Amino acid sequence: MYEGHLNNHFADLDSMKVNLITTATIEKYITARQNDGMSLGTLRKVLVTLNQVMSYAVRHRFIDYNPVRDAERPKATGKIEIKADMKVLPPEQIKTLLEAEPDQKYKTLFLMAVMTGMRQGELLGLKWADIDFDKKQAHVLRTFNHGRFFTPKTKGSVRKIDLSPVVILELMKWRLASGRNEFDLIFPNKVGKPMECQKMMIRHFIPALNAAKLPRVRFHDLRHTYASLLIEQGENIKYIQNQLGHSSPMVTLNVYAHLMKDSNQEAVCRLENAVFGSGVLS
Repeated sequence: MYEGHLNNHFADLDSMKVNLITTATIEKYITARQNDGMSLGTLRKVLVTLNQVMSYAVRHRFIDYNPVRDAERPKATGKIEIKADMKVLPPEQIKTLLEAEPDQKYKTLFLMAVMTGMRQGELLGLKWADIDFDKKQAHVLRTFNHGRFFTPKTKGSVRKIDLSPVVILELMKWRLASGRNEFDLIFPNKVGKPMECQKMMIRHFIPALNAAKLPRVRFHDLRHTYASLLIEQGENIKYIQNQLGHSSPMVTLNVYAHLMKDSNQEAVCRLENAVFGSGVLS
């Protein structure tokens, strides 16, 4: 991610000597990025990277102060940001995708992604010890990315996710079929090591989409699909936040507010029944 920021987002500053970059320069940079349509979340992450660069320059006496530190931070515009690249699979396409994958391991992996909303790295780092078959829950304790295991970066990411009966059943079947491996991983590669996400995508996920004649979606869109289905069936936003591992309900709302209905006759009818019962105003 840091490398991407350096390569893609600092062109405006590349030609400047570091001691000529002022707080005003940073604020102009922020304004230009927002005018270009960069999302608030992305911009904040880019500024974290830029702040680290400038802190390094201060530490090594290239500059006397960090101009990022004093710059006014970008603020939300009040508009809901709709992610144009977010795609959601309806239930019939989910079934088609699962039916198109012949390998039991990957079928179970895709099922878990759709039915738990877990991130790709969380699924690849999931161990059998993390599954509580009695309570029907998966405990997210680590993630596997870029060839390494990491602890989740936020407290909210460490969580227990409820598992439906069909997920429990398929996990039990896969446990019997898979045997043991060195890391106790649920979804290891062929030799029992952690699975490389890119190989999984190329060899199984994309071919399954093609075989099912489905539109090209990202693996992360299975997480969006999970969230959208919970929202569509009217689940509590706090529950959805906890299951997704977001730091707050506001994060969940910012990402998925555009999926929520702007009218709900069932809700006002329930309100009427709660206030007036079956009686009629005179």
